[in-house]
Amino acid sequence: MADLLNDEPRVVSAGVDLFAAALVAQAVPVTTVDWRPPVDGTSDDLVRVLADPRRPEANELALTRMLEAGAELVDVRPAREVLGLEPGQFLHAGPPVTWERASGPLRGALIGATLFEGLAPTASAAESLLAAGSSVEWGPCHDRGGVGPMAGVVSPSMWLFELADPASGRTAWCSLNEGLGAVLRYGAYGPEVIERLRWMADVLGPLLQAAVRRGGPVDVKAIVAQMVQMGDEGHNRNRAGTLMLLRDLLPAMVDSGAPSSDVAAAAAFIGGNDHFFLNLVMPAGKLQTAAAAGIPGSSVVTTMARNGTDFGIQVSGTGSAWFTAPANTPVGMYLGAYGPDDANPDIGDSAITETIGLGGFAMAAAPAIVRFVGGSVPDALATSRLMYEITVGENPAYAFPILEFRGAPTGIDITLVARTGVLPQINTGIAGRVAGTGQVGAGLVQPPMDCFTAALSALAAAVPPPPAPE
Repeated sequence: MADLLNDEPRVVSAGVDLFAAALVAQAVPVTTVDWRPPVDGTSDDLVRVLADPRRPEANELALTRMLEAGAELVDVRPAREVLGLEPGQFLHAGPPVTWERASGPLRGALIGATLFEGLAPTASAAESLLAAGSSVEWGPCHDRGGVGPMAGVVSPSMWLFELADPASGRTAWCSLNEGLGAVLRYGAYGPEVIERLRWMADVLGPLLQAAVRRGGPVDVKAIVAQMVQMGDEGHNRNRAGTLMLLRDLLPAMVDSGAPSSDVAAAAAFIGGNDHFFLNLVMPAGKLQTAAAAGIPGSSVVTTMARNGTDFGIQVSGTGSAWFTAPANTPVGMYLGAYGPDDANPDIGDSAITETIGLGGFAMAAAPAIVRFVGGSVPDALATSRLMYEITVGENPAYAFPILEFRGAPTGIDITLVARTGVLPQINTGIAGRVAGTGQVGAGLVQPPMDCFTAALSALAAAVPPPPAPE
């Protein structure tokens, strides 16, 4: 186009990089615009949702509530006390799923929980009991106000971290972290798995309870803020967070009156398990997103979760409805002789970390994570920058030093996902697809776009019609 003042030729290039580059090479002034067409089939829904007069204020309110939410570890108790779970009742990660559709890792974890609770004498008997379904039941952790890593299976005798938000009084919970490898959350259920769970219930849980009750609440949100500036991203790297937690709990553990051998074993277990703090980041994330839930007109994502078969999301403006699609399989690094053929599709509630701007969104703050999940340091920086394009704001409490202390990208907006085609980036562990295998690797994965387009359609259908002309 011609400049109206000096008649110089100028070009505006929208999304055609080769065209722009060719013009720049000819010394033609070019203004580039980063524009992408919306995802196919979403135009009508986008028009309706973006025209909703409630949306700007609703999203601002959702962001404000997310940023104001706190997270304190206030207790450690068995699930039977926290949730009222009874024998034969289980919870799991992700959206609802039946035994027939359950993935190998979820089946393995349910088998292990059944053995742990003494409901069956053998793995085959546990599988028959679960398949029959007449005396057992299970449902999503999210539907009961909590989160579960990987398979996420919780049974009555398992101990839970219980967190509270001082701003609202809301609570959230998560199981204790078992470590890596052959563990229940990855679908393993061998004798060593059950023995470890019993030690956690008999020794670790009561000792943590005594420490928290004796030492007072632990400010989990403050630890997360510090760990992000120490090289942790809160999903697959929690080394600094784990050690800071141990620093806060250890004096009260020593002073609890428990046998010194138990204190030493617990301290060694926590200190030797870099992922231990993940199970506190997750319920802290649940408190943050729950604060934004249920706001009419809001297009902010409040849940991203997977059960190993389906990926599901929930959105503030559509309440507790799940929008699901087949889960993708992570791509990454594998342990030992394992490879892609051994991998199960994406699983776990731990994507709550990405939902609040950590995990895959915060890889710029944790460049060492690429050695665990694959990729490169430039990839990590580019990914974090890209996530700002699909979020409604930033969380200054979780600041990334390498990005000049810019706050974590917070509040995934389904309209921005649909308009740009950019999907959230998740870094995650990889479970073996065969029940009983355990962990086979770690890597990167994205949700299926169909979750977001389905949620957009539902949100569009909920937009009130314009008032009739007078």
